[in-house]
Amino acid sequence: MINPPLASDLQNRAKNVFGEVCIDKGLFLDSGMISRSIPTFVAEWILDRFCPNGELTDDIQDKINLFIRKHLPRKDQKEEIKHQLSQGEVLTILDHFSVYVDLKSNTHRVHIPCIDERGYIEGHILDRFPNLLGGGIWGAGKIIYHPPDPESPSSNGQVWLREFTPMQVAHLDVDYYCEARSEFSLIEWRELLVNAMGSNPHAYTPLQQQHLLTRLIPLVQKRVNLIELAPKGTGKSFIYQNLSRHVRVVSGGKVTAPVLFYNLQSRTPGLLTSYDVVVFDEAQTISFDNPGEVVGILKDYLESGRYTRGNQQATADASFVLLGNIPLDSRGKPREALLFYNLPNFLQETAFIDRLHGILPGWELPRFTANMPARGVGFKADFFSAILHALRERPGYDEYVSAHMQLHGTDDMRDKKAIQRLTSGFLRLLFPNMKVTPEEFQTYCIEPSVRLRQTIRGQLSLLDPEYKVVKIRGEFV
Repeated sequence: MINPPLASDLQNRAKNVFGEVCIDKGLFLDSGMISRSIPTFVAEWILDRFCPNGELTDDIQDKINLFIRKHLPRKDQKEEIKHQLSQGEVLTILDHFSVYVDLKSNTHRVHIPCIDERGYIEGHILDRFPNLLGGGIWGAGKIIYHPPDPESPSSNGQVWLREFTPMQVAHLDVDYYCEARSEFSLIEWRELLVNAMGSNPHAYTPLQQQHLLTRLIPLVQKRVNLIELAPKGTGKSFIYQNLSRHVRVVSGGKVTAPVLFYNLQSRTPGLLTSYDVVVFDEAQTISFDNPGEVVGILKDYLESGRYTRGNQQATADASFVLLGNIPLDSRGKPREALLFYNLPNFLQETAFIDRLHGILPGWELPRFTANMPARGVGFKADFFSAILHALRERPGYDEYVSAHMQLHGTDDMRDKKAIQRLTSGFLRLLFPNMKVTPEEFQTYCIEPSVRLRQTIRGQLSLLDPEYKVVKIRGEFV
């Protein structure tokens, strides 16, 4: 059974209220770009330029395919692109460009993934877009090749990034977005948010929709530390890989202190100071080149938002997310009472677990199937990610939570901090205009936050008898 898209009345109202920042989410599926593993915000950026009226005709599809072949090459076209550059062609490429400092030559080098080369970059580009350093930005870059000087045997050919245009929203009116929330009921607004994430809300129960929206909390609220545990196929990493350029996903393997925190040799900042969210995917396979150093610094950061590496001190607002696979029993429940049983040793350390604010029960979400991608009118991914980024800085939400929430059953400061941040995140998402009734605040902000943290406390009491069994309650005051 194919689940229907959003109701036509809701789609029409969304389009009337938000206008050009909406797009038919089904265009991404119909365009075939999903098979190219192109991030949603990149695909919709392309679709918006070729079919602004929402019509994907055969002629437009041909133009999109031609554009992609020309400007978004596949990995197996690397040598073809190099050949074109060697023949003097000037190419405009859509890619994830990132800049590194080469101290040996005192130059800045830009990594161009499509040709797997490090080239040179014009200084004015880096002055305008400093986020290219380390973390990198998706955008359109004009690249050119200068061959070796035939009169200088020691010279080498050089690839240069001459121009760069990032993929970003031209104008963002956060005040209007927040005010427009009043045009929709809570159920309608929640469906719009789920649809913006790339999922069909009608394929999920209200509780499952809430779980999906919990994945957005780290994007909209500063310094939220979450772990989601689920079997494969539930789409844990999809939102983080596809929605926002402000998120960096590290997929399994070895993680180094220079990459995560600070590179002492190149003097470049790490991921935590470059992104809104840093995600460790496939957490069960994560390892560190120097576990003692990395875990120690990471615990300091998760606690305080500050860390020191060498003689370098840093402060950051990045949220931290762990995604891990766990086995389930025949009832669809975790096979082990200890949810961290199959995860690396550092994720079984209570001092580390206590610094996580909540466990998202991804095992309660269904496997992602063909009828679950979003269809119908919804927010463009680049607009939605920019809104989430902007809401992180918008004042008033944390203060509202502090004034109107009281916790019972615990006086632990980590419990309080965790629940306050999660509650503030739900408030920013569901009630950005802060027009919320006490009952709504209780049901949709406080209670899900308490449940997320309660699961952490339950695991801690199983792992270490020093952690007492507590029953946390939160109430509107």
